[in-house]
Amino acid sequence: MNATRVETGMAIRIAVIALVAGAVGFGAAWWLRDPGPASGDGSGSGQSQSGGDREILYWVAPMDPNYRRDKPGKSPMGMDLVPVYADPADGQPSVPSIRIESAVINNIGVKTATAERADLARRIESVARVEPNEHRLGHVHVRTEGWIETLNVHAEGARVERGDVLFSFYAPALVSAQREYLQALEQNRRAIIDASAERLVALGLSPQQIERLEKDRQVRRLVDIKAPHDGYVMELNVRHGMFVTPSLMIMSIADLSTVWVEADVFENQAGWVAAGQLVRMTVPGAPGRVWQGEVDYVYPTIRPESRTARARIVFDNPQLVLKPGMYTNVRIDAAPRNDVVVIPSQAVIRSAHQERVVLALGAGRFRPAEVVTGLESDGRTEIIEGLAPGERIVISAQFLIDSEASTNPSLLRMLGEGDDDDFEMEGMDHDASSSVLPRSRGSAGARSGGGTP
Repeated sequence: MNATRVETGMAIRIAVIALVAGAVGFGAAWWLRDPGPASGDGSGSGQSQSGGDREILYWVAPMDPNYRRDKPGKSPMGMDLVPVYADPADGQPSVPSIRIESAVINNIGVKTATAERADLARRIESVARVEPNEHRLGHVHVRTEGWIETLNVHAEGARVERGDVLFSFYAPALVSAQREYLQALEQNRRAIIDASAERLVALGLSPQQIERLEKDRQVRRLVDIKAPHDGYVMELNVRHGMFVTPSLMIMSIADLSTVWVEADVFENQAGWVAAGQLVRMTVPGAPGRVWQGEVDYVYPTIRPESRTARARIVFDNPQLVLKPGMYTNVRIDAAPRNDVVVIPSQAVIRSAHQERVVLALGAGRFRPAEVVTGLESDGRTEIIEGLAPGERIVISAQFLIDSEASTNPSLLRMLGEGDDDDFEMEGMDHDASSSVLPRSRGSAGARSGGGTP
């Protein structure tokens, strides 16, 4: 008999516990439900809309507001997702949030911004060096040994134009080659004439000089060496009367109307840079002026001494402001990401385990939301997950709000201390401390936005 009574008592206790657990679960679901009226079909999916025309922004899990989907469904805990409306009915939030009086919002300096779609690029800042355009750089050599009788260029940096006589050159081989050519002309033997003309070309005479020799029939002891193009003398390695050989570079001439700017890029950033990317350059010697160009070429090698790659940019230089050897500062917009969701970087709250922002829901209500960030550039951060374009986020005083509604632990766990979805944030000292004061439900300070209670 006693055993029967014990078993009956145990059964009653289990039934009572089950009923209490069911009531608690029902109460929690009722407390967290969307405030809008339920749909007529009784499905409980949360798809109803007040008035039939309210806009749904997204769907969230009742127990985890950070679990978002763009259509109805089930949460990881098996509960129906609830909608978040663009215009909550009766001014009530669709998901748990905290509410701050407007006076307190003004006192703590809350500012908001809108998440938007934009193009974002990795920004590489580096030091670069101006170099002559090697496509317009020429070296002057002679093709046989001899002597420089007259030198018309006396110093590096001299300006020369195409066709200017650089120096007069005496070479015994050139004198004998001219005589052979004239003898071939007198004999009128075409094969010998052609062979003699080819020898003159090989020794450095231009077609115009050969034509003049054929017309005048006069051997010239000195041959004029002329500038191949316009430019400036960058190197000068000879003087008057100097004996020269073909291996000696007599001078180099560079056309500086365009120049190369070679930027050093760290080895781990080299893969981001490609031809065609936008480059902005400033020069210490020209404050306030910005040159814009594009990456022309990325060298395929790494400098072993600095472990950097080189990116080449071509700039027009009509006024010769950019001089070879000058150092500049360049900024390369590398590896751009197009049409991504971006927000101001200052809005992101980073902790050891997560990144989050504070959403401005309107009507003085705020809620933290976990986000996944991507590229950060020029004061803006890419949001990979957690935000949609058009949502407003807090960019000033967000740390104060986040201290009241931290998502680690979750907002629901924090709100469980109260009895409804809306919590008022007590007034905040606007002096040096700027700290959040303890909440006090219904206090005069909270309602009026006053200072310390």
